[in-house]
Order: sequence, then structure tokens, then C-alpha cells
Amino acid sequence: MATTASEVALSAAAAARVAAIANRQGKPAILRLSVHGGGCSGFQYKFGLADAPEGDDMIAETDGVQLVVDSISLDLVRGCRVDYVESLGGAAFKVDNPQAASGCGCGTSFAV
Repeated sequence: MATTASEVALSAAAAARVAAIANRQGKPAILRLSVHGGGCSGFQYKFGLADAPEGDDMIAETDGVQLVVDSISLDLVRGCRVDYVESLGGAAFKVDNPQAASGCGCGTSFAV
């Protein structure tokens, strides 16, 4: 059963961007964050829209938008905050992860 938790957070900027993307694609405003092995630092963040939370997901909600994280990935991102940032280098979702001991320059991979 999916549970709501404050173990992860979604910024208002990220929620607005997810809502805009989901609306354009005709999907629910649910962003899935998962962690996979790989990347230049050992683990890599993966983002995607989800149709619905799954049974073991932790859910954080901001402005009606849900951030869902599976229980295995949660161990690696517990306490994180997902933001959406725009800069000269481009725009992207950014994970502020207190579990990460180090990360790469692009911000998509990390080590614990």
C-alpha cells in the first residue's frame, strides 16, 4: 500500500513543471523518482511520469502534484528535495540528496 510521507519533498517550482508536462501529455501529475546503478558516480537518478503510485511507494505531495519513490530507491534518497532549476546551461529537475557523499558535475549521478 502506498503511503504518504515527508521523507522526500517536491519544491513548488518542480510541482509546477510536472503539472505543466503532465497536462501537455494528458497524464496524471505524478513524478516518479527512482535510483539505478550506473552513471559516473555509482548511482543515477531517473525521472518519469507515472500513471499511479504503486503499492510500496512513498508519496510526497505539493500543490496537488505527487512525487513517488519506491521503497528500494527511498533508502538512497531519504530526506531529499526535488527542485526544478533553469540556468544558462539548461533546465532540469535537481535532487538535493543528504544521503549523497559525492556527485558528478552534471548532477544526475551520486555516490553514498
